[in-house]
Amino acid sequence: MKLNGVRCVIASLLFMIASFAEQLPAAELQRQLWVTNAYGNDVHIYDVATFELLRHIEVGPNPHGISATADGKTVHIAIENFGGADGELIWIDTATGKVTDRIKVGPKPNENECTPDGKWIYVPCNDGQYWVVDGEEKKVMTKIKTGGRPHNTTVSADGKRMYLSPMGAPKRVTIVDVYNDHKVIGEIPFDGAVRPPSISSDEKHFFQNIDGLIGFQVADIAERKVIFSAKHKIPKELKSTQTRCHGLGVRPDQQEIWSCNVEHNLVHVHEMSSGQYEEVATIKMPGRIYWVSFTPDSKYGLVSVRSKSQVAVVDCETKEIAKLLDAGREPKRTQVIDIPLVIKSGTR
Repeated sequence: MKLNGVRCVIASLLFMIASFAEQLPAAELQRQLWVTNAYGNDVHIYDVATFELLRHIEVGPNPHGISATADGKTVHIAIENFGGADGELIWIDTATGKVTDRIKVGPKPNENECTPDGKWIYVPCNDGQYWVVDGEEKKVMTKIKTGGRPHNTTVSADGKRMYLSPMGAPKRVTIVDVYNDHKVIGEIPFDGAVRPPSISSDEKHFFQNIDGLIGFQVADIAERKVIFSAKHKIPKELKSTQTRCHGLGVRPDQQEIWSCNVEHNLVHVHEMSSGQYEEVATIKMPGRIYWVSFTPDSKYGLVSVRSKSQVAVVDCETKEIAKLLDAGREPKRTQVIDIPLVIKSGTR
């Protein structure tokens, strides 16, 4: 075949490939904020680009904890079910907003967490145990006894380790090797009962709100010990008001850690680069707060204003509230999830 003929064949093939590609649905990601309403029965979902309400989904009584697979296709929510003996874990298809599966777990489950692929989901329950669920088989595989009141769960970035933070007497975080038969491989003791945690992206440091400290403690994970206690600066006019800390988050860019001062209606911002965790800002909230999360680009902090049934969207640079989002009854946990959408060709 002559050179010109070869070129024509190649050109025709490229044209056919391009034409075929144009007919395929294009995948896009929509960044969404999911909010569980702990004293209601629903979840509110917002578009982070516009902060417009996309939908709300009725899921069952007292939705509390939330986790999501890394591909954004599946969300898991723990249903506390205050009026019943058992809690539930449910699966939601993010494309349709439909509940696809639900199983019974222990009483009053709180903040669950999953491995990035959704294979393993750890659910803290009020029977002193973390229930380990196979996310593919949709069944409970084992339970890990920590004592106290299992309350919060944190996963390492690679999904290989789970950090279990039970409230009460244990005063420690339990570390589990997920893919070694869920074996306990260590513990980190803290100076008080542990509450909401956070973790550095490099898995070197673990952060905990603890009872009795208006601030947080920092632990060296490798050494399994606390290395620093950060105390919040309390305005003089608020010092006589009893309070506690519930809500802790490391900003994704690892520059700051934010902590919720519940009864003082304040978010305390501490820098992370010096290792001294100096407080650099306080952000006044319109009511009692309970949880903090961030957008992956560190542009916004999302603070659950539980007493106002709202979520405050805070500009991370200016430390100003950009918007207040209406949620359901007493919003607690929030999570930002990149959801894959299918856009029909030619609709953009």
